[in-house]
Amino acid sequence: MINDLAETVLKYLEYLRVEKGASRLTVRNYSHYLNDLVKFIGSSKKDGRGTIEDIDNRAVLNWRLYLGNKSGNHGDMTLTTQAYYVIALRSFLKWLTKRGIACLRPEMIDVPKFRDHSLKFLTVEQMERLLNQPKTSDTFGKRDRAILELLFSSGLRVSELVALNRDQINMKTGEFGVVGKGGRSRVVFMSERSAQYIDLYLKSRTDNLTPLFVSKAKSKEIVIDDKKARLSARSIQRLVKKYVRLARLPVEATPHTLRHSMATDLLINGADIRSVQELLGHKNIATTQIYTHVTNKRLKEIHHKYHFIKKEV
Repeated sequence: MINDLAETVLKYLEYLRVEKGASRLTVRNYSHYLNDLVKFIGSSKKDGRGTIEDIDNRAVLNWRLYLGNKSGNHGDMTLTTQAYYVIALRSFLKWLTKRGIACLRPEMIDVPKFRDHSLKFLTVEQMERLLNQPKTSDTFGKRDRAILELLFSSGLRVSELVALNRDQINMKTGEFGVVGKGGRSRVVFMSERSAQYIDLYLKSRTDNLTPLFVSKAKSKEIVIDDKKARLSARSIQRLVKKYVRLARLPVEATPHTLRHSMATDLLINGADIRSVQELLGHKNIATTQIYTHVTNKRLKEIHHKYHFIKKEV
């Protein structure tokens, strides 16, 4: 079928993975969002297959009404989640437009507006409580402490952390290179303390596996390859959740919360937002400006400190 929607979506996902260098997580999410649209449009066809021409204003409106009534993991789908579906569609339409394929203009679709939620981050005291939770008497306690220390000191994304190999880390200089979102490379720095715990962890290991962090269960096998041994992103998320619970923190922190906490700590202590942008690997400064809650607070403190005017009696 000419301009078959399902086939064209597959080609777009291949483009994301091969040409644009999108992460596996991004490709997986976009596949989920766009295939939902494919099924929705196909449901009104006798043969169950839609075309690109079927994506018109009415179809998009009906799809969005359907999403608004669709149940998510915790009740009705939120506006934030609905926005992800629409963003994926707009990106798909932009790709079609660049290829000269007639389709609905991307700018005709508005992304749902939603309230900006406050950014979650941990204070220095809360971070210390979290970092002190792993018991470093065994190899995997050392591993967990090293992971928490590295996440906080470097601001790594969880996908970047799990991809690390032992030979990437320069223990002497305390820095190493990573390839982040969109295939963008950057230099990452770690604290002396995180380097210390990584060193302790590596010295306690008896294997010759390539990954920097390996799974506890898999490492006990006699024969195992690097792919099976590598700790997964989901495992890191569970690990952080476990220690957040043990530390009895009032914040439901995730690995990304530690990234936010690192950026917040830098800004509170005087770092400029452009430097933080580079350290986090943000393509646009607008992404880094989610931390304005910190810079605004510092500006207020500076104003009060250096522009003090006494109240009139």
